[in-house]
Amino acid sequence: MKYSAEKKKTIVLYMLEKISSGTGSLTNIVAETFEISPNTVHTYINELLSAGIIEKKKRGEYKLVTNYKEYSFKRSEGDLNTDTIAYDICLSEQISHLGENVKQIWMYALSEMVNNVIDHSNAENMQVVVARNYLDTYVAITDDGVGIFEKIKKHFSLSGLDEAICELFKGKLTTDEENHSGEGIFFTSKMMDSFLISSSGKIFTTSKYSNDNILDLGEAATGTCVFMSLSNFTKRTAREVFDLYSDVDGGFATTRIPLKNIFDSAPVSRSQAKRVCNRLEQFEEVILDFDGISWMGQGFAHQMFVVYKKLHPDVSITPINMNESVVSMYNHVLKTV
Repeated sequence: MKYSAEKKKTIVLYMLEKISSGTGSLTNIVAETFEISPNTVHTYINELLSAGIIEKKKRGEYKLVTNYKEYSFKRSEGDLNTDTIAYDICLSEQISHLGENVKQIWMYALSEMVNNVIDHSNAENMQVVVARNYLDTYVAITDDGVGIFEKIKKHFSLSGLDEAICELFKGKLTTDEENHSGEGIFFTSKMMDSFLISSSGKIFTTSKYSNDNILDLGEAATGTCVFMSLSNFTKRTAREVFDLYSDVDGGFATTRIPLKNIFDSAPVSRSQAKRVCNRLEQFEEVILDFDGISWMGQGFAHQMFVVYKKLHPDVSITPINMNESVVSMYNHVLKTV
């Protein structure tokens, strides 16, 4: 039986997602899910094999074919004079067949990350690695500069690298206020499916990260590595991400802080709260995400939701994803107001 192009596309994408996740018994699962014959599934598998989209591991098991390309750039040779160089040379041709929204996101993301290398890293060398399969595109940008966390720490006279990472989560952070808004990393991290910065032995990430053998970030002694991934079929647009964190005038008004990405254990102290509260008055709304946080200390809660609120009544702090224990402490400190 022949199916419409749209239904076949749906079936094939489902198959590829199952292959990507390492699901066994592919033929049976696909056949049962879509109520199609095993022969039809085998036909689609053979088409994917012939097209070089998948390859056979062993009988009944397949994997996506991932293509890698590496590019090197040197400041002394004039390679780092424009922030569009990585997109123009490394990616634009490879994703020319994808949706306009996908291309716009990658153009924004690569230009912002390369701009950081050009203006802030003092790096001589930049390497870009692109890995692509049918479903996703992965990009890693590595430089041999001073290291982003170390630079932020020194510029703002912070006590440690963890504080620098905490500031990155908020956005509106730049070491060059005259020429940069400090919004590039924040918005890029929200546009991507996965976003990670590795530097000085520390990691900044906005999502659960799994290397999955796609790219080896390595352990660079100096410099910074930015890793990004995005589905080739994402419906997300750059505009909707900007709008999600903007006010009616288009200003960057809302920030979201995932506490589990900042603290190794539950937040308990006033000093931890003060670290989170630093610069929050630059925003109208702060979304404090407690996902993955089992409990919080009285000192942290009181400083965050009582003391800071009294000092900055115009800043709205909205806690989300609180479990019963966290809610109990939140309600407890509010009773003291």
